[in-house]
Amino acid sequence: MSGLLFVVSAASGTGKTSLVKALLERVNNLHVSVSHTTREQRTGELDGVHYHFSSKEDFLALMEQGGFIECAEVYGNYYGTAQATVQQQLAQGHDVLLEIDWQGAEQVRNLFPQSKQIFILPPSQFDLRQRLSNRGTDSVEVIEHRLGCAVEDMQQYSNFDYVIINDDFNKALHDLECVIIANRLVLAQQSTRHQKLIEELITPMPE
Repeated sequence: MSGLLFVVSAASGTGKTSLVKALLERVNNLHVSVSHTTREQRTGELDGVHYHFSSKEDFLALMEQGGFIECAEVYGNYYGTAQATVQQQLAQGHDVLLEIDWQGAEQVRNLFPQSKQIFILPPSQFDLRQRLSNRGTDSVEVIEHRLGCAVEDMQQYSNFDYVIINDDFNKALHDLECVIIANRLVLAQQSTRHQKLIEELITPMPE
């Protein structure tokens, strides 16, 4: 049985990473694919857990071979999701979740049109500005620039299958979990997952 592929995207500061982390604690058999990156490994990060750390040469070689289902260059570093890993997990019947930006989601959509794509929105621009400010690490100019970029990112919401407003965290988490569960209950998934049971149920019993 093939697993389901979910994509979660959002603008910076929307709470996507926190929602995904909480979701993994509530939903079984849901795997987050570990991305490859060429950036330096930071203190406390584990290779194969936080990222697959790679040289730029190895990354570009794999990219030229079509080894990534999505990849991008961000501030001089490359990031990508390996196609072989995702395909293997799906083939084993595991549901896979990709936490990526909208550009990556678009690439995945082209390769996996059956993927279920979810976009997270904040309740307001004011709230988003507050979240970006509360990090306490950026200047006003940087925050305003990031807000402008976030507005451009949020304009992509209409290309996704589901939209969740992260106003109340617990409600947004519940909504996200509902999307996962609902897609697991569609006819095609249930017919395959419970084929033996269904066949027994619909077969007339001998008199």
